[in-house]
Amino acid sequence: VQLQASGGGVVQAGGSLRLSCAASGRTFSSHTMGWFRQAPGKAREFVAAVSGSGRSTDYTDSVKGRFTISRENAKNTMSLQMNNLKPEDTAVYYCGLGPISYRPGFNSQDRYDYWGQGTLVTVSS
Repeated sequence: VQLQASGGGVVQAGGSLRLSCAASGRTFSSHTMGWFRQAPGKAREFVAAVSGSGRSTDYTDSVKGRFTISRENAKNTMSLQMNNLKPEDTAVYYCGLGPISYRPGFNSQDRYDYWGQGTLVTVSS
């Protein structure tokens, strides 16, 4: 299984970015997919997750109302639309392939078996 994350960049506060994650090597439509991020000097943290069907989504509190996660199983892709970005969103963002069972575990990185290489998002103030 390979996951390829893309879409990071430098943006001013209040701006938007769209991250994408392309999966290959396995049919991933039955698996939870998620985004995690790691800011400099901090531990990796959960950002958002989507169930295999796409019907369930969850977000960490700090991004609710600003970020939207989605997936397109026919294309083996997942996206994270990030609006109204803030400097505290600056981090390396990782996409992950998670468990088949969405709950519990969608927000636990220990439940994710495969990771993309990470894409850097930098939000300037």
